Amino acid sequence: MSEHSLDDNPIRLSRRSFLGGVGLVTAGLALELLPTNARAATMPNAYPPVPEQGFRPHVYVHVAPDGVVTMICHRSEMGQGVRSSLPVLIADEMGADMARVKVTQADGDEAYGDQNTDGSCSVRKIFTDLRYVGATARTMLVTVAARRWGVPANTCVARDHVVFHPASKRSLGFGELANDAARLPVPTKKDVTLRPRSELRHLGKELPLIDGPELVTGKAVFGADVVLPGMLTAMVVRPPVAGGRAARYDATRTLAVPGVKHVVELPAPKLPFGFQPLGGIAVVADNTWAAMRGRAVLDVTWEHGDNAGYDSAAYRQELTKAIGSSGKVVRNVGDADTTLASAKHKLEADYHTPHLAHAPMEPPVTVARVEGGRCEVWAATQNPQADRTEVARALGIDESQITIHVTLLGGGFGRKSMPDFVPEAALVARAVGAPVRVQWTREDDLRHDYYHATCAQRLSAALDDSGKIVAWRHRSAFPPIDSVFSGATFAGDSELNHGLLDLPLAIPHVRQENCEARAYTRIGWMRSVANVYHAFSVQSFIDELAHARGTDPRDMRLEIIGPPRIVTLKELGVGQLRNHSQSLDEHPVDTGRLHRVIERVTELSRWDSRKKEGRALGLAAHRSFLSYVAVVMSVVKDADERIRVDEVWLVADAGTVVNMDRVRAQFEGAVIFGMSLGLYGAITMKDGATEQSTFRDYRLVRMAEAPQRIHVEVIPSEGPPCGVGEPGVPPVAPALANAIFALTGTRVRELPFVRSVRV
Repeated sequence: MSEHSLDDNPIRLSRRSFLGGVGLVTAGLALELLPTNARAATMPNAYPPVPEQGFRPHVYVHVAPDGVVTMICHRSEMGQGVRSSLPVLIADEMGADMARVKVTQADGDEAYGDQNTDGSCSVRKIFTDLRYVGATARTMLVTVAARRWGVPANTCVARDHVVFHPASKRSLGFGELANDAARLPVPTKKDVTLRPRSELRHLGKELPLIDGPELVTGKAVFGADVVLPGMLTAMVVRPPVAGGRAARYDATRTLAVPGVKHVVELPAPKLPFGFQPLGGIAVVADNTWAAMRGRAVLDVTWEHGDNAGYDSAAYRQELTKAIGSSGKVVRNVGDADTTLASAKHKLEADYHTPHLAHAPMEPPVTVARVEGGRCEVWAATQNPQADRTEVARALGIDESQITIHVTLLGGGFGRKSMPDFVPEAALVARAVGAPVRVQWTREDDLRHDYYHATCAQRLSAALDDSGKIVAWRHRSAFPPIDSVFSGATFAGDSELNHGLLDLPLAIPHVRQENCEARAYTRIGWMRSVANVYHAFSVQSFIDELAHARGTDPRDMRLEIIGPPRIVTLKELGVGQLRNHSQSLDEHPVDTGRLHRVIERVTELSRWDSRKKEGRALGLAAHRSFLSYVAVVMSVVKDADERIRVDEVWLVADAGTVVNMDRVRAQFEGAVIFGMSLGLYGAITMKDGATEQSTFRDYRLVRMAEAPQRIHVEVIPSEGPPCGVGEPGVPPVAPALANAIFALTGTRVRELPFVRSVRV
């Protein structure tokens, strides 16, 4: 993309977006710290580059001669506060003053390592590496200052944007040292020393939201806020059935709508879907309203394809049949089948969860411009590197000719890491020869999602004469995420590791099976992924066992988990554990941590005195994304005999926390998200098409339904950081189901609960 000034290209972006865009980078250190295809690279020049003066010890940091430190945030900001957390971690290690730090958003590029903002990994996977980034910059600044003063470097200290020599009371600002530091070789990791944790001044504190002022004044830039000269707006009529295509269309009435300029047919995807756009017909107009009106009158006849017979009710029966017989054994200890067959005392229950939609507040949106064989994109995306790959594939050009700029996201929950909506805009822009914004509506978002898998599960347990659980069998059938890439009908480890393979059970005979399930629509990852349905069934079943035996549900959980210990692969009965892509040595399955959150949440909620007139408590606990979370939900009945959640307690052990305010906020949000899934969440299919279209028929928890109080406690820890964005969700729905049972005596074994009880 050719360079241009702001006057030549008045893109409507926040001023912060332009501070410190990078030119040529020195990525030698990146190769050592971030070995994920990192490379020396020329970054896209769509934004003015950092001045060549000063020094850039790493792709993430630049120090200017005026002392301004520019830090690059390589992950997408969607409300979780990553732009307010990762740069602060670098600054603390470096000794920089955040008042003199400017944060700019990274474009999509391999030089930054993995940029996909999902899997609750933005902090946990790069915490130590980012500390080394800051420490490297600090080491180089201190080296320069020490040489000027002729003193040993270990007698100097970097803090508050200055290098001090306490013995002589001399000091030099970072800016004064920048140009000389640029002449130094970048030290290797072994030559850099991290600060003691006690010197990381902001670690674990409640940090201010960097984007807060612009968010509350309306200056923050989301995908739909980007405006290019000559830009048009497009709305796409997509096939109602995944895999369908337009058999014929008549655009006569559409082109007669004032403001409509073009009608463009998009190519139908070739199976498997992957991240390809769904195809359909794009209506391109001067403005959003004209595009919407034109789309509404487009006459299209669809050829629905192989998925036209997909029916949710029939598919539920198909899944239930699948769990009625043995599936693929994925975990085996002892002989659960024989023990169950001979047991005098058994309990068995089936659980069902429907398809679910992500439903972020901001529907997908992308702005694209294709000129001279190059493509420039502005997208509200979680996955800019995948966007780049998909745009290259769709346009048939090399990735080096594509620039992906990342705007703020109005929520994501995993939907915006699946970039079908990004190449869609690039295809339309190339077809009409002008910049185009492709805007999805709420209806588009709900009807054409990568849906969370529907799932059926059967849990069986055998009890001996003393009531001890001696056998556990768990069958789970759901169309796997890999179906969208390969057509797979059995799940891979990445989903089985979500509450099956990693579930600690102090039971002598354990058998877990994955049953075959074919996908008839696009399946994708959603916040907490397979943990949603596995935690729901396991935590509900434990409650059922407690009731059958007359045991306190808390005590039953602790008994089933077993004593505090590190659970080995042998005990789990598996050869390996994916463990969210992190080492089991660093992040073992630790039942002591699970005990701790259960004990603490029941203490906070006054569990032992829970039997009060008109109120009931429900408990659930789950390990996911390496964090341990326990939830107690309190439910009451209102004057209309409807069940209402009035209070929630959540305790989490997430290891080291960088930004406590954002961590608490994410757990609070997880409570609302989990309540929405439990109470109302359901996407249903009829004749292959999604039946829901708006928040009228795909309900979310509304303000009046929110708990009056949500208490969140994060257990202090110096352990390695764990995931935060997703682990709060899985225990919420089962805790609510267990509370409903305690209040009403009605056992809810399927989502949404609104189908079974008055809510």
